[in-house]
Amino acid sequence: MDAEPITLLLVANDSEIYHSLRDLLLRGPTGAVSLQWSQDILEAKRAVENQEYSVCLLSSSFNKKASQDPLSKSLAAIKKTPIVLVSTDEDYELEIESMRDGVMDFFVLDQTSPSQLERIIRHTIARSRIESERAEYKELVKQAEERAAHLASIIDDADIAIKGKTLDGIITTWNRAAKELYGYTAEEIIGQPITKLLPPDRSDEAVGLLKQVSRGETIRTRETVRVAKDGSLLDVSLTVSPIRNSAGEITGASTITHDIRRRKNAEARIEGQIHRIQALRNIDMAITSSLDLRVTLNVLLDQVTTHLRVDSAAVLLLNSHTQRLEYSTGRGFRTTALQRTNLRLGEGCAGRAALERKVLTIPDLNNDNSEFTRKPMIAGEDFVSYWVAPLVTKGRVEGVLELYHRSALHGDDDWFNFLETLAGQAAIAIENAALFNGLQRTNLELQLAYDSTLEGWSKALDLRDKETEGHTLRVTESTTTLARSMNISDDDLVQIRRGSLLHDIGKMGIPDSILLKPGPLTPDEWLIMRQHPVYAYELLSPIPFLHGALGIPYCHHEKWDGSGYPRGLKGEQIPLSARIFAVIDVWDALKSKRPYRGSWQEAKVRKYIVDNRGTHFDPDVVEAFLAAEL
Repeated sequence: MDAEPITLLLVANDSEIYHSLRDLLLRGPTGAVSLQWSQDILEAKRAVENQEYSVCLLSSSFNKKASQDPLSKSLAAIKKTPIVLVSTDEDYELEIESMRDGVMDFFVLDQTSPSQLERIIRHTIARSRIESERAEYKELVKQAEERAAHLASIIDDADIAIKGKTLDGIITTWNRAAKELYGYTAEEIIGQPITKLLPPDRSDEAVGLLKQVSRGETIRTRETVRVAKDGSLLDVSLTVSPIRNSAGEITGASTITHDIRRRKNAEARIEGQIHRIQALRNIDMAITSSLDLRVTLNVLLDQVTTHLRVDSAAVLLLNSHTQRLEYSTGRGFRTTALQRTNLRLGEGCAGRAALERKVLTIPDLNNDNSEFTRKPMIAGEDFVSYWVAPLVTKGRVEGVLELYHRSALHGDDDWFNFLETLAGQAAIAIENAALFNGLQRTNLELQLAYDSTLEGWSKALDLRDKETEGHTLRVTESTTTLARSMNISDDDLVQIRRGSLLHDIGKMGIPDSILLKPGPLTPDEWLIMRQHPVYAYELLSPIPFLHGALGIPYCHHEKWDGSGYPRGLKGEQIPLSARIFAVIDVWDALKSKRPYRGSWQEAKVRKYIVDNRGTHFDPDVVEAFLAAEL
């Protein structure tokens, strides 16, 4: 069964709005949809008078163009059609005003995705139908009340079932409308007890009503159930009045019966629509609030089994590599056998539904000729009916939604349409999860590539200066360990690691004659050497990805007392990451042999660090270093 066609009328005086909306619809999952464009309100008014549209999309620009054309005037011209306001920017005052004047929904064009636009359109259509049915229901009630007001003058030829009975419940009168409602002729029913028209579980109801009437009471608009001649149950509304003789004595009762089945059906339909809209909202919330596909599909299956009134349901996902349908999750099964499902496209009813992209059903699974190929898997489940709907989004099959019921299941148009809607929501959830997982994988691969590049740079620096080979990786690991012991957050640890790897990147700008000099540097050479943190800043600052890591390359030679370089920062002016690194850098450097000095013993290095806390090093970092026992 094809989805109901959707016709949209865009009322906008800006062609860019039309083209943007058309592109959004073309990229969306909406089914059969057409979009027409009117450039002014008068043209739109003629359009809605000549054709019925599903939704009218009204541009908010009309209300900003001219004060003589306010929102209420625009809405009055096209109020025949449900209206959604299209904004090109956020204007909450206009949106509130539009809701007061009858707009059903609104959205900002460049902040709305194709799937969001589809939900807005479909929810607007559903809400419009519900309001129309409510209006119909009110009209029915009004008509019934008007008929009741004139009963006294038209009893002899009334279109409403009227019957009389004695106080002991024997039927005495029966009009034509009563015959049409109950199916009994006057000859068949007069003289029979009134309990003949009552279900067995309501037999005492007649006794109670007659007692009230015998006391002179009139029972007005009592809703109850009666039984027709063919055994069918009738929803009716009763007005029971006492019958008096010429002396004013109560001798019996007259009953006016209204057939309220149509109203009850309308109420049930409205209630069902409301529940289904709420179900869709629950699914939407699951899709937007959880990135775990299994959680979202479990919410979906809860709504499916509840609102489609089926015993069990399952989702089979299409494996894009093997092109086979595999069980993902289910609800309401007695066994786990179906979890072994693995079907190729076109195999069985589920495979054919996915291949042909249409809803299929098997009314009787016990029929040996049915297409259901997994009968051994459902042994002991006692299923009778089976439905399967493809999960399709943007022209791509994501899987199928299977419904199982342990008795005959015949869905009406509303049931069928809701099944297709739920299948569409499931497909959207699956697509969102796939997009998120793909994005996560890409981000992880990109992050690994970044980190590998940084490690490559640090190794290149070590290769240039053979005397410090291995220093970078050692201080990186030690700095990360010390920072973790100080309860630094995971996000900051990532930046500390990157900054440690790149702490000497600025030495790329130092001439080899100075960097690789075996002896002490002259004052002029030290001036050049002390520029390497500045070179690091100039090299790394244009890279947004490394902004969080700049603290160490730029500031690791600053000192707690302000005597460091290149900027002479003091105390907490120095980034915490650089204060942590400074301790580790000195620790590793003094323990390592250099051409101009030998390596120090660990005890001597620790004493040096302790002696210089409060001058060179942050005292708190030194305490953490000593406690960490690196």
